[in-house]
Amino acid sequence: MSEMKLFVSDGNPHCLKVLAVAELTGVKCDICHASDDERLVPFLSHPVRPVLLLPCGQHLFKANPICLYFLEVSGRDVCDLTSQWLEWEAAELQPALMQALYQCVLLGKMTEAANTLEGHLTYMEQRLSKGATPFLAAEEATVVDIVLWAALYPLLSNSSFLPDKLQCVARWFEQVNALPVCQTVAQRVQQQKSLESLKRFLQKQPLPPARCRNAPLCNRAEEEDAEREMTDEEIQAAGATWSRGLADRPTPAERRHPILPQEGKRNVLITSALPYVNNVPHLGNIIGCVLSADVFARYGRLRGWNALFVCGTDEYGTATENKAREEGLSPQEICDKYHAVHASIYKWFQIDFDHFGRTTTEKQTEIAQDIFWRLYDRGFLIPDTVDQLHCENCQRFLADRFVEGICPNCRYPEARGDQCDKCGRLINAVELKDPQCKVCKRTPVVRSSAHLFLDLPKLESQLEQWLEQSMSTGNWTSNARHITRSWLRDGLKPRCITRDLRWGTPVPHPDFSGKVFYVWFDAPIGYLSITASYTDEWEKWWKNPEKVELYNFMAKDNVPFHSVVFPCSLLGAQDNYTLVSNLIATEYLNYEDTKFSKSRGVGVFGDMAKDTDIPSDVWRFYLLYLRPEGQDSAFSWADMALKNNSELLNNLGNFINRAGMFASKFFEGRVPQMELQQEDKRLLAQVGFELRQYIQLLDRVRIRDALKCILNISRHGNQYIQVNEPWKKIKGGDEDRLRAGTVTGVSVNVACLLSAMLRPYMPAVSATIREQLCAPANCADAMFQGAGSFVCTLPAGHRIGTISPLFQKLEAEQIESLKRRFGGQQIQSAAPAAATVPASPSATIETSANPERAKQLLQEVAEQGDRVRALKAQKAEKTLITAEVAKLLQLKKQLAAAEGKNPEPSPQKGKKK
Repeated sequence: MSEMKLFVSDGNPHCLKVLAVAELTGVKCDICHASDDERLVPFLSHPVRPVLLLPCGQHLFKANPICLYFLEVSGRDVCDLTSQWLEWEAAELQPALMQALYQCVLLGKMTEAANTLEGHLTYMEQRLSKGATPFLAAEEATVVDIVLWAALYPLLSNSSFLPDKLQCVARWFEQVNALPVCQTVAQRVQQQKSLESLKRFLQKQPLPPARCRNAPLCNRAEEEDAEREMTDEEIQAAGATWSRGLADRPTPAERRHPILPQEGKRNVLITSALPYVNNVPHLGNIIGCVLSADVFARYGRLRGWNALFVCGTDEYGTATENKAREEGLSPQEICDKYHAVHASIYKWFQIDFDHFGRTTTEKQTEIAQDIFWRLYDRGFLIPDTVDQLHCENCQRFLADRFVEGICPNCRYPEARGDQCDKCGRLINAVELKDPQCKVCKRTPVVRSSAHLFLDLPKLESQLEQWLEQSMSTGNWTSNARHITRSWLRDGLKPRCITRDLRWGTPVPHPDFSGKVFYVWFDAPIGYLSITASYTDEWEKWWKNPEKVELYNFMAKDNVPFHSVVFPCSLLGAQDNYTLVSNLIATEYLNYEDTKFSKSRGVGVFGDMAKDTDIPSDVWRFYLLYLRPEGQDSAFSWADMALKNNSELLNNLGNFINRAGMFASKFFEGRVPQMELQQEDKRLLAQVGFELRQYIQLLDRVRIRDALKCILNISRHGNQYIQVNEPWKKIKGGDEDRLRAGTVTGVSVNVACLLSAMLRPYMPAVSATIREQLCAPANCADAMFQGAGSFVCTLPAGHRIGTISPLFQKLEAEQIESLKRRFGGQQIQSAAPAAATVPASPSATIETSANPERAKQLLQEVAEQGDRVRALKAQKAEKTLITAEVAKLLQLKKQLAAAEGKNPEPSPQKGKKK
């Protein structure tokens, strides 16, 4: 093993982990120190550390997989508890830890850093206090203790960091820190001036997103931590970069179809989960799939990648048959109708597919049946007789999604026949407790039927080998990793791929004639058939894993089918298929703290957004601003108005409009002469830093966080204009007029950069800004090459066009009207909470004790109280706060009534005692 090379860099806390575990396990490898900018992994677009180069020439480049590899090489076992701790460290502790390091090391705010880590350290305290061993997983220190010690060492080595109440954590850290292996590594780190090295490392990282309690997002504008002091070196470098200008950058080539993989290019294939054709997508569907994928596809094109973005409607299955029956149409007619509905909605939302297809095509049948026969001939399909639910009233076997009952695992009462939305487990419909037919609400009976199964256990070792490679080299969201691993831990079982239905891709085997493929075997093959409908050379994308990176975008409920079932189908087919290397899954978006419901009229659906008179770019902005990346989030009308009026109108729009108007009014519509001072270069450095963060974040598909970089730049720009007051200096002498010109010219160039950064998020607004500034076609390409460079794209003398406002204010009355309109039954019923219209003072409330209702209302009062406090803290408009306060008072009256009290008590005479 002496041929192994471990590349580390100074100050990187992840390197500390692998060095400690290498010392613990005694694995021999050459330790090499590499500069932070050196690319060691050829297929990655950005440098990473640590990197382990294996004797076979392959790379491992994430700390925990390297640690596990050292463990395996040394012959040590990895128990379930070890896996759980390592997964917690990577998914839960690390994001908070990076924020705490940023606060402590760069900002000198130890108290804030301690608060950031408090919850995670308390969790460790509880586990240690309840455990039977002094260490995390055993009587002696194991790799888990070493990894967590190394992760926390930069902070816990300061004895004053831990509060007194965390005695178990303090004792644990002291014991691990005293181990010879840890002492050896700690001394090595200290000799390298660890604090200064750590500062340099953190300064090059994306600004960690602030974590707010009781909120899906935290506005960095409201955080003191958003400011980052620029060094003199960064300021001078920014000035030098700016002066390069556009140079001889060529005009970007137009997109020409068909797009095919190219030698020497980064070939990126992007898909989003195929939406069901039988319903209209709501906002949660749109942000979880097509909108997120669209942002990444647009960004990839900006970066010069050779990107193809395909999607389409999933059109087979019982759901389509039922919809056709309801509307008196044939299944094909219903598919034609709703495919057009979907296409129209996505067009309005400006989703820029390279091809939007469908699954009811000959290509789908051809490719699905080919994969079927390849699996069958290789022994990966097995026949069996299975019990199925049959509705005697509807006279047919029930598809999985048309059965509902109690989950046998977590007891969730609304589990579907194929999967439980709460615990994520895959289910066979006959396992449900108290099942019901979703069509007629009758209880189905069990009948037997012969079917074919995909032999997942036979493919398990291939799947695990592929997953290890894909997860270590690609970008999988933490929920995608967790769902996949938890499903594998339960053990793979054969999965039925046929159904007793009429509307679907026919099973070609003569012994199973009359059956169709199960939707979760058939639908993902739609990615291939839709690409085949786009180009006859589709195999260059789908049978080219060495040269194509595949990104799948979806909501978390689709993960196991894309990470287990579909990959197993392609692995078993043994035809060199391209498998997913980056699985991007969101959590759920709710509507005002409840679920979207078309039948109840609750929530905004795709075909309704256009009728609100709110531009599609504003919808895109707000959905991306609250994109449910790490946890569920909720659409809120009040918050949408707040973000539009504060972030878009007063921040982004205000800056761009002021910059352009100064050039038009003071300098006859031309960019004035600019002579940069230190203050100007400092702004260039701040803007350049945010641009680099934006690129790093979007390279990792952190779409929501990258959006904050845009808002930070316009915030810096507004402050820059406010401090320099060009409207005053223009009236002064030559020196002051030159200063006003410099501020105006720099600001107009920052606005041009913002137009480029906005292109993936708000394409129409981006185009409007470029048109107003008469920006050159290659301005974006010049700034998105490599790691990102902010250069002067609009030189002195450049003529700009007509400047006009980009955004309009959302008025309180308009928002209240929309909230009532989309509140569904919440408007008519006295039972619901937050969206209830405040009753008039003369309204009567029935007073009769109802303990269950009181319990529900107590929770609703607490939630509404939190909402009111949040609006007040955000300094929202008074009319919005007044409306929410009125709802809170009405809820309190309902609560009093449910508790059997008088909701309108008579005034008390005398003084309180």
